[in-house]
Amino acid sequence: MPIGDVGPEIALALAAVAALLAAAFLPQSRQPLCAGIALLGVLAALLLGAQQLTTPPRLGFSGSWALDGIAVQARLLIVLASGLCVLLAPRWLADDRRHGEFYSLLLLSALGAMMLAGAADLLQLSLAVLLSSVTGYTLAAYHRDWSISVEAGMKYFLIGAFANALLMVGVTLLFGLLGTTRYDAMATALAGAEASPLLLIGAGLCVLGIAFKLAAFPLHAWLPDVAEGAPVPAAAFLTVVPKVGAAVALARLVGLFPVETLDLRPLVAVLALLTMSLGNLAALWQDDLRRLLGWSSVSQSGYALVAVALVGLSPRAEAALLYFLLGYALANLAAFAVVAELRGRTRLVDYAGLGAIRPMAALVLVVSLLSLTGIPPLVGFVGKLLLFSVAIDGGYAWLAVAAVINTVISLFYYLRPIGTVYFGSTRSAVAVLGGSIRLSLVLVGSALLLAGLAADWLLQLAVTAHLLALID
Repeated sequence: MPIGDVGPEIALALAAVAALLAAAFLPQSRQPLCAGIALLGVLAALLLGAQQLTTPPRLGFSGSWALDGIAVQARLLIVLASGLCVLLAPRWLADDRRHGEFYSLLLLSALGAMMLAGAADLLQLSLAVLLSSVTGYTLAAYHRDWSISVEAGMKYFLIGAFANALLMVGVTLLFGLLGTTRYDAMATALAGAEASPLLLIGAGLCVLGIAFKLAAFPLHAWLPDVAEGAPVPAAAFLTVVPKVGAAVALARLVGLFPVETLDLRPLVAVLALLTMSLGNLAALWQDDLRRLLGWSSVSQSGYALVAVALVGLSPRAEAALLYFLLGYALANLAAFAVVAELRGRTRLVDYAGLGAIRPMAALVLVVSLLSLTGIPPLVGFVGKLLLFSVAIDGGYAWLAVAAVINTVISLFYYLRPIGTVYFGSTRSAVAVLGGSIRLSLVLVGSALLLAGLAADWLLQLAVTAHLLALID
């Protein structure tokens, strides 16, 4: 039991417990101290995770934990994104009596996402999904006196309950057919197995169960409501962090199944097409920025699934997935940081003329939307270009064409807020929250710009990330 392999997870768990204990005894005016505890846990997790970048790939904890390049880098991205979300919360939740508890829930949800990225056993995968989901339901409905927030949490819970049930049925079927839940043993059993309807059903249900965490079709409907109704720090977190862990978990699961026995890649490719198309088409009609970002997040999940579908077919699939997730995370967090800075303004008309009165917030919002679109030289452009080339290289040229068409469609709804920000007429003065939210805005906005300039270095880091080979 190499405890060091889960050092970042232990740091987050201890910080979550410490924040919860502090919240129980501190008066409301001192609750923001819990954010400091959470940030210390995030910093410790980042330091411990960075030390694992040079660790040789291996399985630990009786084969249930994978410590490979893609898991290490994904976990670092999860921790970094969680830290930025923590910075959004102190001013936003300043009047909430349960302020301190928020950080404990957020860190535990991040822990579930990290477990997803490192899961090498179906049972650990199930536990990770449940931990990430249960805490996510609470985060989504944290404003319990606001009907929209409660509705978002309830929709997330109901769809999640259904998806988790599908996942458990799929895990049960695979365990019964293969006699094991460990990925390495499953890979060995699948190498000599024959395709059967029950095997297909079990694998398909597991794919759908993980697709829920990605907000992929057909279990996507919760995300726009959560983006609109959850507290802005929670919305930023839930639209980014669970997706990173789920994408890596799905890539690891898909890579288990050999093409000649049961190829799951066409199923994932179809889900990618449906998810990106539905998300982009639904976003065209949105007049609410938070809901637009929610549907945009659905479409971005479709792009991530393109890389997942190419696992094992292109040697750059894992690098494309990680690089795209990095660009998406930075851009989406930047957009929500602007929303938080502007006290949750959500209607597009409320952003009219923002460029004249709040130029920094306007610039960060515009850069984030352009990156999500895939405009050069931003990090989002490099991520999508890499996805397209990987799809062509892996024999899925039709999926690359579909992704390009969807990117063109997305221009229409990403340009609407940009036009409103710089060419709309200002209706009123714009109040801001400032404080740690302003710090988060500056940090994530700067990171978004620098990531595009440092694309070569980031790509060199991403190409070192590969899924651990489970069969010699």
